[in-house]
Amino acid sequence: MKKTFGVLPDGQEASLYTISCGRLTAAVSDYGATLVRLLVPDRAGNLADVVLGHDSCDGYRLGSGCLGATVGRNANRIGGAAFALDGTAYPMEANEGRNNLHSGPDLYFKRLWQVAEHSEDAITLTLRSPHKDQGFPGNADIRVTYALTPDNALHIRYEGICDRDTVFNMTNHSYFNLAGHEHTAAAMDQLLTLPGRFFTPDDAESIPTGELRKVDGTPMDFRTPKPIARDIEADYEPLHLQGGYDHNWEVFCNPCAMLTDPVSGRSLAVTTDCPGVQFYAGNFLDETGKDGVHYGRRSGVALETQFYPDALHHPTWPQPITRAGEKYKSETVFRFSW
Repeated sequence: MKKTFGVLPDGQEASLYTISCGRLTAAVSDYGATLVRLLVPDRAGNLADVVLGHDSCDGYRLGSGCLGATVGRNANRIGGAAFALDGTAYPMEANEGRNNLHSGPDLYFKRLWQVAEHSEDAITLTLRSPHKDQGFPGNADIRVTYALTPDNALHIRYEGICDRDTVFNMTNHSYFNLAGHEHTAAAMDQLLTLPGRFFTPDDAESIPTGELRKVDGTPMDFRTPKPIARDIEADYEPLHLQGGYDHNWEVFCNPCAMLTDPVSGRSLAVTTDCPGVQFYAGNFLDETGKDGVHYGRRSGVALETQFYPDALHHPTWPQPITRAGEKYKSETVFRFSW
């Protein structure tokens, strides 16, 4: 199903596409290749929309929280808003202090994508990103596919090809609240598991220091499920610097993250081929979303699968580089149970 989702200032019309499979239903907009809704049953069979979002494209166009966003070419931060590749320096715009965040300010999730395919249970969207777009080298053709499967899973697949060596590090920035997007106070009571043995501490500008720090004995240890709220205000420097959880964990195994709402019984397991997962507890959320619900501080949980932040400046870390003519592929699966 397709319906109008609003009109952009240049007169282009944005659309909202619905896909369904089994008990899951999702809605995706061609504005930003954005995940707008995701309906999931609870243990009693009651459906709830478990992702934060907006009722029209204007909310996404004017909002700053990256709700449901497809982020690229590079997700997360690049220190100093510049990097070198093949001996050439590539400056970017500094849109977060001295650094670059999510390849802004000309963000992929603030653009109208093209719909290449749309079926009952899947949708594929495409974007052409020209040479020096956002500062990155090469003319890139990018595809993002959302697909629902009978095993109660949402698959997000990314593909890209470029005529020069370039950076590909894409993610989805959905905020999950398994109690339902409107039950904002419940988000931090949900149980999170992160099997990662270490995380990457950041400086005061949210740029990794280069340390791979073990989670043992710290508030960053989620290897056993615990409520997100339990340690989020702990007296621990990484939490003070970021205002709560907003850090990258290694992907040690799959699932790399699990989230459970003890009241509804909904659970989410995240699997990925990426080396890292950024857990953000929505410390600075402040937007009015779907149905007039105010998403304030810590109203949802983002689990962004990606390369480590600022990996381009840490050559011993896995590198988000795709060579000219080679195909970039990545897939993350959000599998639900109840």
